[in-house]
Amino acid sequence: MKKNKIIFWVATIFLFLFEGVMPLSALIFAPPAATAGTIYLHYPEYFAYVIIFFKVSGSILLMIPRLPRPLKEWTYAGFGFNFICASISHVAVDGFTFVSFFPLIIFAIAVVSYINYFKVYGDAQTKAFPHGSLATA
Repeated sequence: MKKNKIIFWVATIFLFLFEGVMPLSALIFAPPAATAGTIYLHYPEYFAYVIIFFKVSGSILLMIPRLPRPLKEWTYAGFGFNFICASISHVAVDGFTFVSFFPLIIFAIAVVSYINYFKVYGDAQTKAFPHGSLATA
């Protein structure tokens, strides 16, 4: 149990720093850098702000340990969609290079966080929300 908790927190803190703190600090301290990746991938500039909003919101939600299970699962799913789509976008623009697979490495870290979250906190979430619904709380 303790091993799973340590693995969960290490993976989750990494995600929080990489997906929450880094994009927000780029937006605050270096705004051109915050949109450079999306422009390079041929997305409109405003798309970077949408992605940053959801990354920061999601990483904050990941750091709250006892959220309702559906909310936690949708947060992980959102990150999964983001990483998979980022990888596909990079393959479309860059071809099969390291940068194309880097989002999948971060996705693997998110999967480690997800698996260990439910090993550590899963029973408490199931008891608190037996039908998996926020409405039953």
